[in-house]
Amino acid sequence: MEFIIIVLPAFLIFVIGYIGQKKLTIDRKSVSTTALYLMSPFLAFRTFYTNDLTYDYLHIIMFCVTLCVALLLLTLLIGRVKKLQQSMISAMILSGVFMNSGNYGVPIILFAFGSVGFDYAVIMMVIQSLLMNTIGLYYAARGSKETNSIKESLKKVAKMPVIYGAASGLIFQISGLKIPSFFMQSIDLIANAAIPTVMLVLGMQLATLSRKDVKLGEISSIIIIRAVISPVFAYLIIMMFSIEGLLAKTLIVLAAMPTAANTTMYALQYNTEPDFVSSSTLITTLLSIVTVPIMLMLVS
Repeated sequence: MEFIIIVLPAFLIFVIGYIGQKKLTIDRKSVSTTALYLMSPFLAFRTFYTNDLTYDYLHIIMFCVTLCVALLLLTLLIGRVKKLQQSMISAMILSGVFMNSGNYGVPIILFAFGSVGFDYAVIMMVIQSLLMNTIGLYYAARGSKETNSIKESLKKVAKMPVIYGAASGLIFQISGLKIPSFFMQSIDLIANAAIPTVMLVLGMQLATLSRKDVKLGEISSIIIIRAVISPVFAYLIIMMFSIEGLLAKTLIVLAAMPTAANTTMYALQYNTEPDFVSSSTLITTLLSIVTVPIMLMLVS
């Protein structure tokens, strides 16, 4: 019961965003843009500035890249065995490979493991953002047979302010430069507002997802990948790299998060089976109220 209580605060905020979108028809793109471009960079900056550079950074990078490659290869294998078209394979990659480690995973880790786990989760959020905006965008574009997809993906990455926020934090920390206290107070205020805002945005996104042609049979593979295979792979990778303690627990729980909400936007942009991707996001997020507490219980 205590693990369900950990998840409930996040879900209550999602519900507020969901209701707000339904009742008020909020311009969610403006809210999302504010969170992405004005708030998240400060959160990333504070995390990388205030945390000493350790082997944990390297471990998180190795973990994220290895997990992404493993899930990608598995999904490609499933697509080949089922003889799926490229558009559906790309949709399955968007839905199965990329987890919602940001506006869902970060607050869950904060509620479950406190500030240290929270910092680990933010670092993973930055790395996952980089992977999603390169590999994810590439396969989204490939699913719609767009040309120059690699070039477009690189342009998207270059425009992601959270990357520059993280890089600036690292530079300031490594160089030993100190931020004046009045600047840090402003940074803290904006950074603290980032997570609640992106949680509201996820609720708004869920309120606008398409529910037509939702068939559990078609997305059963995605449900299994996100809820079972991904955390199992995460455990094996952690054993392989000898990752221990709170970092190991954090990474396993984050690996079990539902489909990333941003993949729906990619699928819509390139018309890469958007109904399938949005249905995967919706169903895995709803199921996570059960699956995530189970994962928290297993790692505790």
